[in-house]
Amino acid sequence: MLKIAPSILSADFCNLERDIGRVSAADWLHVDVMDGAFVPNLTIGVPVVASIRKHTGMFLDVHLMIDKPVRYIDQFCQAGADLLSVHLEADHPARIADALRAMEANGVKKAVALRPITSAKAVLPYLERLDMVLVMTVEPGFGGQKFMESQLDTIREVRALIDKYNPACELEVDGGIGPGTAEQVIEAGANVLVAGSAVYGAEDPAKAIELLRTAR
Repeated sequence: MLKIAPSILSADFCNLERDIGRVSAADWLHVDVMDGAFVPNLTIGVPVVASIRKHTGMFLDVHLMIDKPVRYIDQFCQAGADLLSVHLEADHPARIADALRAMEANGVKKAVALRPITSAKAVLPYLERLDMVLVMTVEPGFGGQKFMESQLDTIREVRALIDKYNPACELEVDGGIGPGTAEQVIEAGANVLVAGSAVYGAEDPAKAIELLRTAR
């Protein structure tokens, strides 16, 4: 089943509750957490996620673009995240495994994320225990970037690995997703689409979400 996850990175942070309501037709709400270290941008943290949780019942898909994420897993779980994604590039493999165990202990869905520089095969040590893999189709850090078509191969490779080792695992794609690129990533095997500018930059976000749903 295709899921649409608008990214609040493109929302108006002064009117965040309003802008979350504008995308209530979506399946998930994507929350980009950036620390200014793992990526060259600084966004939001645990208190904002906790505030969002108080004002929506939407599924919170929290993408941790932070260094050594295991340090903050418990806090983000307690703040109300439904799913956490940690970047494989953000720590040593043993510590990534620790982060996944912490998610499991908190009853939160588990995901790993891949930057464009990272091979699809990097998910293999974790894949059988994951609920989702996130493939970035831009370099993480900023919204509004151009979709990297070279990442379609990575999406296909991850899809093949998921189908072989963990068919229940979701495959999310994030970066430059709109009506023109959604069809490509769906064809490559994605079933969760993150869209920021394409939704929040539209005059009617609900209509933009529906266009993404039918982009195949």
